Amino acid sequence: MLRTLSLHRVLSVFTGCAFAALTLVTAHAAIAVGQPAPDFKLTDTSGKTVRLSDYKGKHVVLEWNNPGCPFVRKHYDSGNMQTLQKEITGKGVVWLAVNSTETASGDYLAPQQLARWMTSQKAAPAAVLMDEEGVAGKAYGARTTPHMYIVNPQGTLVYAGGIDSIPSARTDDVKTATNFVRQGVNEALAGKPISTSASRPYGCSIKYKS
Repeated sequence: MLRTLSLHRVLSVFTGCAFAALTLVTAHAAIAVGQPAPDFKLTDTSGKTVRLSDYKGKHVVLEWNNPGCPFVRKHYDSGNMQTLQKEITGKGVVWLAVNSTETASGDYLAPQQLARWMTSQKAAPAAVLMDEEGVAGKAYGARTTPHMYIVNPQGTLVYAGGIDSIPSARTDDVKTATNFVRQGVNEALAGKPISTSASRPYGCSIKYKS
């Protein structure tokens, strides 16, 4: 049963739609760190089928992406996301970008359009995956763009949350924020426990198919 929301809460949902994680408004339960990462079968922007299980034995970073979101643009316009992608993939880690925007949304980009945007940004994921039905996004409980996950070589989720410690759309904040993904990957590769294994994701709410 839907809970009755106060006027203040309703307003916070609408004015804070770009802060879905901050208002904790979510329809999809997130899997917990330490649980097996759900496998998925998606098509990339070139039409190739990709499964998470294709990369068993490797660390994998999952990035939920939507170019129409100002929080995503913060990290791409600043070069932060591309730098992180290249740095991490250079260490043998697989980076998969996932777009779960439904086709009816004004933010939706067809595969070729999304591929062109990623190319224009000089992005460096191993693949850009289309999840228009929202199957993978809902399996992970992804709520925002960006929403970040790290999966270890055994297929266990070892990080889930925001890309960094400052939940804003300001590019200047990239310089002073703690990047949880960089920190987590480096610790995992060194065989250390991840010091921040979960954080609150921030960004635009994902436009799932209803």
